[in-house]
Amino acid sequence: MKTLVITGGTDGMGKALALEYLGRGDTVTIVGRDENKARSVPGAVFIRADLSLLSENRRVVKEINSAFPTVDALVLCARFFRATRWETSEGIEGTFALEYLSRFLLSHGLNTPRVIVNVSGPGVPMGRIHWDDLMLKRGYDGVTAQMQAGRANDLLGVSYAAQNAAGPTRYVLLNPGAVSTGFCGEYDAATAAHVASLKKYGQPVGEGIVPVIARIDTPPAEPLSAFVQDEPMSLDHPSFDSSAAARLHELTLQLVR
Repeated sequence: MKTLVITGGTDGMGKALALEYLGRGDTVTIVGRDENKARSVPGAVFIRADLSLLSENRRVVKEINSAFPTVDALVLCARFFRATRWETSEGIEGTFALEYLSRFLLSHGLNTPRVIVNVSGPGVPMGRIHWDDLMLKRGYDGVTAQMQAGRANDLLGVSYAAQNAAGPTRYVLLNPGAVSTGFCGEYDAATAAHVASLKKYGQPVGEGIVPVIARIDTPPAEPLSAFVQDEPMSLDHPSFDSSAAARLHELTLQLVR
Protein backbone atom coordinates (compact mmCIF):
# COMPACT_ATOMS: atom_id res chain seq x y z
CA MET A 1 0.00 0.00 0.00
CA LYS A 2 1.09 3.54 -0.77
CA THR A 3 0.66 6.86 0.99
CA LEU A 4 0.06 9.77 -1.39
CA VAL A 5 -0.38 13.51 -0.97
CA ILE A 6 -2.07 15.35 -3.85
CA THR A 7 -2.52 19.11 -4.08
CA GLY A 8 -5.41 20.19 -6.25
CA GLY A 9 -6.94 16.83 -5.38
CA THR A 10 -10.56 18.00 -5.45
CA ASP A 11 -10.65 18.75 -9.20
CA GLY A 12 -9.48 17.50 -12.57
CA MET A 13 -6.35 15.37 -12.74
CA GLY A 14 -5.68 15.59 -9.02
CA LYS A 15 -9.12 14.23 -8.20
CA ALA A 16 -8.81 11.47 -10.81
CA LEU A 17 -5.46 10.41 -9.36
CA ALA A 18 -6.89 10.39 -5.85
CA LEU A 19 -9.80 8.17 -6.90
CA GLU A 20 -7.44 5.84 -8.77
CA TYR A 21 -5.26 5.18 -5.74
CA LEU A 22 -8.13 5.08 -3.27
CA GLY A 23 -9.59 2.38 -5.49
CA ARG A 24 -6.39 0.39 -4.99
CA GLY A 25 -6.73 0.66 -1.23
CA ASP A 26 -3.97 3.23 -0.78
CA THR A 27 -3.97 6.12 1.68
CA VAL A 28 -4.55 9.44 -0.07
CA THR A 29 -4.43 12.93 1.41
CA ILE A 30 -5.83 15.71 -0.75
CA VAL A 31 -5.15 19.38 -0.13
CA GLY A 32 -7.58 22.04 -1.35
CA ARG A 33 -9.80 24.95 -0.39
CA ASP A 34 -13.30 23.55 -0.93
CA GLU A 35 -14.64 21.05 1.57
CA ASN A 36 -17.76 20.46 -0.53
CA LYS A 37 -15.63 19.37 -3.49
CA ALA A 38 -13.62 17.11 -1.20
CA ARG A 39 -16.78 15.12 -0.50
CA SER A 40 -16.63 13.90 -4.10
CA VAL A 41 -13.43 12.04 -3.18
CA PRO A 42 -14.79 9.65 -0.52
CA GLY A 43 -12.16 7.94 1.58
CA ALA A 44 -9.51 10.61 1.14
CA VAL A 45 -8.00 12.50 4.05
CA PHE A 46 -8.81 16.16 3.39
CA ILE A 47 -6.67 19.07 4.52
CA ARG A 48 -8.36 22.38 3.92
CA ALA A 49 -5.81 25.03 3.01
CA ASP A 50 -5.24 28.07 0.82
CA LEU A 51 -1.95 27.07 -0.77
CA SER A 52 -1.34 30.58 -2.07
CA LEU A 53 -0.36 31.48 1.52
CA LEU A 54 3.10 30.58 2.80
CA SER A 55 1.74 30.17 6.32
CA GLU A 56 -0.83 27.63 5.12
CA ASN A 57 1.81 25.61 3.29
CA ARG A 58 3.90 25.45 6.45
CA ARG A 59 0.87 24.25 8.41
CA VAL A 60 0.13 21.59 5.80
CA VAL A 61 3.73 20.36 5.92
CA LYS A 62 3.56 20.03 9.70
CA GLU A 63 0.25 18.17 9.58
CA ILE A 64 1.43 15.69 6.96
CA ASN A 65 4.81 15.06 8.56
CA SER A 66 3.07 14.49 11.89
CA ALA A 67 0.47 12.12 10.45
CA PHE A 68 2.69 10.09 8.12
CA PRO A 69 6.28 9.03 8.85
CA THR A 70 6.77 8.40 5.14
CA VAL A 71 5.03 9.55 1.96
CA ASP A 72 5.42 7.48 -1.17
CA ALA A 73 4.35 10.21 -3.59
CA LEU A 74 3.75 13.94 -3.50
CA VAL A 75 1.80 15.05 -6.57
CA LEU A 76 1.62 18.79 -7.21
CA CYS A 77 -1.40 19.72 -9.31
CA ALA A 78 -2.91 22.87 -7.75
CA ARG A 79 -3.50 25.70 -10.27
CA PHE A 80 -5.76 28.70 -10.61
CA PHE A 81 -5.74 31.09 -13.58
CA ARG A 82 -6.12 34.80 -12.86
CA ALA A 83 -6.73 37.20 -15.74
CA THR A 84 -6.05 40.19 -13.48
CA ARG A 85 -3.17 40.61 -11.08
CA TRP A 86 -3.91 39.75 -7.46
CA GLU A 87 -1.73 39.75 -4.37
CA THR A 88 -2.16 37.46 -1.38
CA SER A 89 -2.54 38.86 2.12
CA GLU A 90 1.19 38.16 2.47
CA GLY A 91 1.96 40.55 -0.39
CA ILE A 92 2.90 37.97 -3.06
CA GLU A 93 1.53 37.78 -6.60
CA GLY A 94 -1.11 35.06 -6.52
CA THR A 95 -0.06 32.80 -9.39
CA PHE A 96 3.59 32.81 -8.33
CA ALA A 97 2.52 32.03 -4.77
CA LEU A 98 0.18 29.15 -5.59
CA GLU A 99 1.87 27.56 -8.57
CA TYR A 100 5.52 27.96 -7.58
CA LEU A 101 6.14 28.95 -3.95
CA SER A 102 3.67 26.37 -2.64
CA ARG A 103 5.38 23.66 -4.67
CA PHE A 104 8.76 24.82 -3.40
CA LEU A 105 7.68 24.68 0.25
CA LEU A 106 5.94 21.32 -0.04
CA SER A 107 8.78 19.78 -2.05
CA HIS A 108 11.41 20.83 0.47
CA GLY A 109 9.20 20.46 3.55
CA LEU A 110 7.87 16.91 3.44
CA ASN A 111 9.92 14.11 4.96
CA THR A 112 11.76 12.61 1.95
CA PRO A 113 8.90 11.35 -0.23
CA ARG A 114 9.86 8.53 -2.55
CA VAL A 115 8.83 10.53 -5.61
CA ILE A 116 7.62 14.07 -6.25
CA VAL A 117 5.63 14.53 -9.45
CA ASN A 118 5.36 18.22 -10.30
CA VAL A 119 2.62 18.49 -12.93
CA SER A 120 3.84 21.63 -14.67
CA GLY A 121 5.01 22.47 -18.15
CA PRO A 122 8.47 21.19 -19.12
CA GLY A 123 8.94 21.36 -22.86
CA VAL A 124 6.76 24.46 -23.33
CA PRO A 125 8.89 26.96 -25.31
CA MET A 126 7.08 29.98 -23.87
CA GLY A 127 7.82 31.49 -20.49
CA ARG A 128 10.74 33.06 -18.68
CA ILE A 129 11.71 34.23 -15.24
CA HIS A 130 11.21 37.99 -14.91
CA TRP A 131 14.26 38.47 -12.74
CA ASP A 132 13.71 42.21 -12.31
CA ASP A 133 9.96 41.83 -11.64
CA LEU A 134 9.12 38.42 -10.17
CA MET A 135 5.83 39.74 -8.84
CA LEU A 136 4.86 41.01 -12.33
CA LYS A 137 3.93 44.47 -11.12
CA ARG A 138 4.57 45.79 -14.62
CA GLY A 139 2.58 44.48 -17.59
CA TYR A 140 0.83 41.57 -15.86
CA ASP A 141 -1.32 39.16 -17.79
CA GLY A 142 -2.55 35.73 -16.78
CA VAL A 143 -0.70 33.75 -19.42
CA THR A 144 2.60 35.47 -18.60
CA ALA A 145 2.10 34.61 -14.93
CA GLN A 146 1.34 30.97 -15.74
CA MET A 147 4.35 30.66 -18.04
CA GLN A 148 6.69 32.18 -15.46
CA ALA A 149 5.42 29.75 -12.83
CA GLY A 150 5.99 26.86 -15.23
CA ARG A 151 9.58 27.90 -15.90
CA ALA A 152 10.16 28.41 -12.17
CA ASN A 153 9.04 24.83 -11.55
CA ASP A 154 11.55 23.57 -14.12
CA LEU A 155 14.27 25.31 -12.13
CA LEU A 156 12.82 24.05 -8.85
CA GLY A 157 13.32 20.50 -10.08
CA VAL A 158 16.93 21.26 -10.99
CA SER A 159 17.82 22.86 -7.66
CA TYR A 160 15.97 20.22 -5.64
CA ALA A 161 17.77 17.38 -7.39
CA ALA A 162 21.14 19.09 -7.03
CA GLN A 163 20.68 19.46 -3.28
CA ASN A 164 19.22 15.98 -2.75
CA ALA A 165 21.13 13.90 -5.29
CA ALA A 166 22.24 11.42 -2.65
CA GLY A 167 18.79 11.15 -1.09
CA PRO A 168 15.97 8.73 -1.87
CA THR A 169 13.56 11.22 -3.50
CA ARG A 170 13.10 11.24 -7.25
CA TYR A 171 11.87 14.55 -8.69
CA VAL A 172 9.74 14.35 -11.84
CA LEU A 173 8.62 17.31 -13.94
CA LEU A 174 5.67 16.24 -16.06
CA ASN A 175 3.79 18.03 -18.82
CA PRO A 176 0.56 16.06 -19.37
CA GLY A 177 -0.28 17.86 -22.62
CA ALA A 178 -3.74 19.22 -23.37
CA VAL A 179 -6.15 17.60 -20.92
CA SER A 180 -9.85 18.39 -20.62
CA THR A 181 -9.88 19.33 -16.94
CA GLY A 182 -11.90 21.81 -14.90
CA PHE A 183 -9.46 24.71 -15.61
CA CYS A 184 -10.27 26.53 -12.40
CA GLY A 185 -9.81 30.27 -12.67
CA GLU A 186 -11.07 33.73 -13.48
CA TYR A 187 -10.69 34.26 -17.23
CA ASP A 188 -10.79 37.11 -19.69
CA ALA A 189 -12.85 36.54 -22.85
CA ALA A 190 -9.94 35.57 -25.11
CA THR A 191 -8.45 33.07 -22.68
CA ALA A 192 -11.88 31.67 -21.86
CA ALA A 193 -12.37 30.87 -25.55
CA HIS A 194 -9.04 29.02 -25.62
CA VAL A 195 -9.97 27.09 -22.48
CA ALA A 196 -13.31 26.11 -24.04
CA SER A 197 -11.39 24.66 -26.98
CA LEU A 198 -9.11 22.69 -24.67
CA LYS A 199 -12.10 21.31 -22.81
CA LYS A 200 -13.63 20.23 -26.09
CA TYR A 201 -10.56 18.78 -27.80
CA GLY A 202 -8.18 17.91 -24.97
CA GLN A 203 -7.60 14.31 -24.01
CA PRO A 204 -9.87 12.91 -21.29
CA VAL A 205 -8.65 13.20 -17.73
CA GLY A 206 -8.45 9.41 -17.47
CA GLU A 207 -5.87 9.42 -20.27
CA GLY A 208 -4.06 12.49 -18.97
CA ILE A 209 -3.22 10.84 -15.65
CA VAL A 210 -1.69 7.72 -17.21
CA PRO A 211 1.89 9.11 -17.39
CA VAL A 212 1.57 10.44 -13.84
CA ILE A 213 0.53 7.01 -12.60
CA ALA A 214 3.50 5.46 -14.39
CA ARG A 215 5.95 7.78 -12.62
CA ILE A 216 4.35 7.13 -9.22
CA ASP A 217 4.25 3.37 -9.62
CA THR A 218 7.78 3.14 -11.04
CA PRO A 219 9.82 6.24 -10.18
CA PRO A 220 12.72 6.95 -12.53
CA ALA A 221 16.20 6.02 -11.38
CA GLU A 222 17.59 9.54 -11.88
CA PRO A 223 17.29 12.25 -9.21
CA LEU A 224 15.61 14.50 -11.81
CA SER A 225 13.65 13.64 -14.93
CA ALA A 226 11.24 15.48 -17.22
CA PHE A 227 8.48 14.14 -19.41
CA VAL A 228 6.10 15.49 -22.03
CA GLN A 229 3.23 13.09 -21.55
CA ASP A 230 4.99 9.70 -21.58
CA GLU A 231 8.05 10.82 -23.56
CA PRO A 232 11.24 11.61 -21.62
CA MET A 233 12.71 15.06 -22.24
CA SER A 234 16.44 15.80 -22.35
CA LEU A 235 17.66 17.90 -19.44
CA ASP A 236 20.26 19.43 -21.75
CA HIS A 237 17.97 22.35 -22.40
CA PRO A 238 17.93 26.06 -21.40
CA SER A 239 14.81 25.43 -19.28
CA PHE A 240 16.98 23.44 -16.86
CA ASP A 241 19.94 25.81 -16.55
CA SER A 242 21.73 25.08 -13.27
CA SER A 243 22.97 28.64 -12.69
CA ALA A 244 19.45 30.02 -13.17
CA ALA A 245 18.13 27.33 -10.83
CA ALA A 246 20.62 28.32 -8.12
CA ARG A 247 19.76 32.00 -8.59
CA LEU A 248 16.03 31.35 -8.28
CA HIS A 249 16.57 29.14 -5.25
CA GLU A 250 18.35 31.95 -3.40
CA LEU A 251 15.68 34.49 -4.36
CA THR A 252 12.98 32.05 -3.22
CA LEU A 253 14.61 31.58 0.15
CA GLN A 254 14.45 35.34 0.65
CA LEU A 255 10.74 35.37 -0.27
CA VAL A 256 9.71 32.53 2.03
CA ARG A 257 11.66 33.60 5.13
